[in-house]
Amino acid sequence: MAEEEIAAWVVGTLSTIMAILGLFLWARSVDLGMGVFGFGLLVFGLGMDFWLLKRHYDLRESAADRED
Repeated sequence: MAEEEIAAWVVGTLSTIMAILGLFLWARSVDLGMGVFGFGLLVFGLGMDFWLLKRHYDLRESAADRED
């Protein structure tokens, strides 16, 4: 279980970095292609972070149900 938690932290950190990079690319873009790519990175990074949060709480809830 500890390896999965560490992996989730690493993936979460990398997806946050991707989201920040996407925000900067979107804000500083001078053409449509780079703007769309930056926006896509932002949405993907945020989506991945929220999915990791949901996964964490789902696993916690299922572990609590098994204890009962």
